[in-house]
Amino acid sequence: MTEETPEDTFFRELAETCGDLRHAFAEHVGMNAQRVQALVRLRRAGETSHSALRQAMGLDGATVTRLVKQFEAEGLAGRRLDPADNRYTLAALTSAGEQVAADLERSHQAYQERLLAGISTAEQNTVLRTLRRIRTNMTEQER
Repeated sequence: MTEETPEDTFFRELAETCGDLRHAFAEHVGMNAQRVQALVRLRRAGETSHSALRQAMGLDGATVTRLVKQFEAEGLAGRRLDPADNRYTLAALTSAGEQVAADLERSHQAYQERLLAGISTAEQNTVLRTLRRIRTNMTEQER
């Protein structure tokens, strides 16, 4: 069995942390991560097509449709055919959905602040620079 290299350790920790972060807040608020993400995206984007939601969230169409239908049944969203192209369905939050999404965003901000407790702005900036450099390196590697 070979030892883990420093590079292996770095990327394993990064991946595990990202995976944990994806689900931790959703668990914190008692909602699945897809619901949280969809509500916040709808709040920020306003009325949007299922197709745009699917692309932004990286989900299949059936999952997005199911989420939006659940929101509609709960009174959190409404749907209508796109008047410009009736092949597309548009979704928008209701006032109740806006309130739920706004509450989620406020809770998320407070949650992030707690996660960053004890981590200086300089340390945060170092991590951001590192992540941006990795992305740049990936882009250059693909050329």
